[in-house]
Amino acid sequence: MFLLANNPALRHKKSFYEVIDMDMVFTGGIKSYLHLIVSVGIFFGAIGHFNEVLAGDESPRLSLAQAVVCETIRDLQPVNAGITFSIEHGKIMCFTRFAAITSETFILHRWYRRDELVSEKKLVLKPPQWSTYSSIQLRESDKGPWHVSIVDAKDQTITILRFSVTE
Repeated sequence: MFLLANNPALRHKKSFYEVIDMDMVFTGGIKSYLHLIVSVGIFFGAIGHFNEVLAGDESPRLSLAQAVVCETIRDLQPVNAGITFSIEHGKIMCFTRFAAITSETFILHRWYRRDELVSEKKLVLKPPQWSTYSSIQLRESDKGPWHVSIVDAKDQTITILRFSVTE
């Protein structure tokens, strides 16, 4: 560039390198500015996340992949899922599978017979995905409508499974 600037015959022409250098300075400035904006956003986002954790407001986001009531569990898979179960079977299970668990947490399986809470089971969930289940023993007096409420650590209902126990 020094040779071009000192040569009177070529002074009026810009070299390829001068044009590239100007473009690099211009785009480099924009890139630096965008990088700064993104960095500041990430920084304040991290601080917000940190404050939520300190305040106890952080709750893992749960992604329910499967929830069924079934007769039994075999190889961590529900067997004979349904909405009507015979009292003769003697036991039924609630199976839940979660995907994309961000940190260890728990859920509750709340078993209701005719809208009256009969049993509550606390079940741990661990990252990155987890399957778990609970069960109840059936008695002759357990015939009728049932439901299981699946509830997260903040006592928010994730889903409700309705079913009946018959003869």
